Amino acid sequence: MFEIRVICDPADTDRVADALSQTFTVGCVRQYPTRDGERLRLYVTAEHHSNTGPWPTAEQAYALAPSLVSEIGWTADQAASKPFGTRSPRDFWLRKAALLDRIALQDVGDDAAETANEAAERLMSLDDAGVICEPRHYVRQQYAHWINNK
Repeated sequence: MFEIRVICDPADTDRVADALSQTFTVGCVRQYPTRDGERLRLYVTAEHHSNTGPWPTAEQAYALAPSLVSEIGWTADQAASKPFGTRSPRDFWLRKAALLDRIALQDVGDDAAETANEAAERLMSLDDAGVICEPRHYVRQQYAHWINNK
């Protein structure tokens, strides 16, 4: 659990509070005027969403995923082509991170989990997502969204 403080214009308070509640599990938003009285300070106690919240489980995220062998082949083909074949770099990193996550879930060792985390962090960096959650949870959320809307 952690505390967030935001200073914003009074007209933006609802939008900021809504964005915080979509990103984190939050308590009540407390509002206080700034010293100059022109803006508001918002304070909220927050914590990262859990796996039982908006973050899909691995089973949910990868329910429609192609086989591991198929994804390994696709990833290898895309990595060999310049630049990333006909797909966007984001599609490549999303599918690669999801593939590595799926491999790491089979409990093949710490190296697999570390490699999956590195690929997940690369995707988050590409998306400019910041550190809002555990990187592999982010991959699962993004992959579930991608596969259900492609």
